Amino acid sequence: MSKKVGLYFGTFNPIHVGHLIIANHMVENSDLDEIWMVVTPHNPFKKKKSLLDNHHRLEMVYSATEGYDKIIPSNIEFNLPQPNYTVLTLANLSEKHPNHNFSLIMGEDNLKSFHKWKNYETILEHYNIYVYPRISEGIVETQFDNHPKIKMVKAPIIEISSTMIRKGISEGKNIRPLLSDGVWKYIDDMNFYKK
Repeated sequence: MSKKVGLYFGTFNPIHVGHLIIANHMVENSDLDEIWMVVTPHNPFKKKKSLLDNHHRLEMVYSATEGYDKIIPSNIEFNLPQPNYTVLTLANLSEKHPNHNFSLIMGEDNLKSFHKWKNYETILEHYNIYVYPRISEGIVETQFDNHPKIKMVKAPIIEISSTMIRKGISEGKNIRPLLSDGVWKYIDDMNFYKK
């Protein structure tokens, strides 16, 4: 019996309770067996200067997911050529884990720009996509309406962002409720995002 694994990609800079709420909701309210939190080293669409080193972000994901048996940290992309594309990661994982059935997890905002992704047709041909709601501008391309590979999952709409957390920390605000205890302690101990 193959294991159904949802891949939740992110820079997780830092991982916050919103990420955990979505990941946990997806694994508890869909046919997925596990969610892998894939820490992306460098998103081709993002500037790199505000990004903490890969190992720090991975460490925080490990800390945040402690005690969640079905949510697994993954550093698969650390060893792939950069900048990396999702289609290559999926191919790499499918080759390494032939007994796993991988799917993508993305917010509705990402689905709106999915047609711009490298080889998005290949992704849709071979993998399911689980989409959670997000409040965002723009519309989803009609080619993705009622697509057999795209599953819309009713999940809580989370309006917390890592950007907001980094900004709050740099302004000396208490953002502690937005982070799990281990992540908060790690950021505080390391003096991250202060300026």
